[in-house]
Amino acid sequence: MARSLLEVKGIESFYDKSQALFGMSFSVQEGEFCTLIGRNGMGKTTTVKSVMGLLSPARGQVLFEGRPLEKLPPYRVARFGLGLVPEGRQIFTNLTVHENLVATARSAGRSGGDWTLERIYQLFPSLARRDKNLGSNLSGGEQQMLAIGRALMTNPRLLILDEATEGLAPLIRKEIWECLAELKRMGQTVIVIDKNIGPLLRLADCHHIVEKGQVVWSGSSASLRARPELLERYVGV
Repeated sequence: MARSLLEVKGIESFYDKSQALFGMSFSVQEGEFCTLIGRNGMGKTTTVKSVMGLLSPARGQVLFEGRPLEKLPPYRVARFGLGLVPEGRQIFTNLTVHENLVATARSAGRSGGDWTLERIYQLFPSLARRDKNLGSNLSGGEQQMLAIGRALMTNPRLLILDEATEGLAPLIRKEIWECLAELKRMGQTVIVIDKNIGPLLRLADCHHIVEKGQVVWSGSSASLRARPELLERYVGV
């Protein structure tokens, strides 16, 4: 039976005096592929920041395997096994592909279960060909692959991708979705934020619709397909 890996309970987060999250609550089971979807400015990225320790919630709890994270700095959150692919990629542009991947690498401590350079290069062959290139010399798609590879090299229990395919060419988006499908087959627990609903409906086990800093609906892909009015109301432009 799947167990709860992440629980976000009623968190309220602020930017100075401006409140961005109003009781944000959801959970992710181990091995699930979940989404946070909604229009821009509704609190999805703020939720990610609050989970990862980049923004400290004023109220509420963030629990990872029952352990509270909400007051911890980002480096300690990461040590618990949370990996982030941030919006805008944020790779180290002055380091090579190889250096980016090994800079924050961390063993999972499982026999045969670690992500290694070899496995990352098998997942993204184009990175292997660009091994000695600086991050600044990569295309946007290659930078996103590198950001995903860098997060996987921390061997995360939970991988979070904020705007997984934003601004990428269709062929590169297809490669990223294929990568995420492979991670799902491997049993990796994933949270994805993205505007491309079609691939999310094919891949995700559960969806959380975010509106004005809180989850207004949660359910499976089948349930969401049966409720197209939800996408029109909360996600459509």
